[in-house]
Amino acid sequence: METVLLTILLIFAVALIGVVLLQRSEGGGLGLGGGGGGGVMSARGAATALAKVTWFLGAGFFAAAMALTVLSAREAANSSVVGDGDTPQQEAPALPANLTLPADTDFGQSPAAPDVSDMMPPVADEPITPPPAD
Repeated sequence: METVLLTILLIFAVALIGVVLLQRSEGGGLGLGGGGGGGVMSARGAATALAKVTWFLGAGFFAAAMALTVLSAREAANSSVVGDGDTPQQEAPALPANLTLPADTDFGQSPAAPDVSDMMPPVADEPITPPPAD
């Protein structure tokens, strides 16, 4: 059902884009709305008909979008990202019997702060000056 609604929504969107592009704008648009009276429909009649089609397509697009949202929310309420909880949890693998930790291991104590004096760059006796610009 979601696929059908999504297809209908896409059709409404493409048709709405086409109708909006056909409408005459303030500056004359794409030159399609014609100022001369040589067309089948007058400029005012075409604007009224296109406006009605635009309203109809807009309402259809809105209704299809709302229906798709409601349908998706209803189906999402029945599913879970994590899972259904019926799958058993895996247990951690057992450690081998011959595994031993070193005797000097002290867990839970913070290590001493490292001596940073040997990490500093050497200090020069004279300040560094840039070379003269000749």
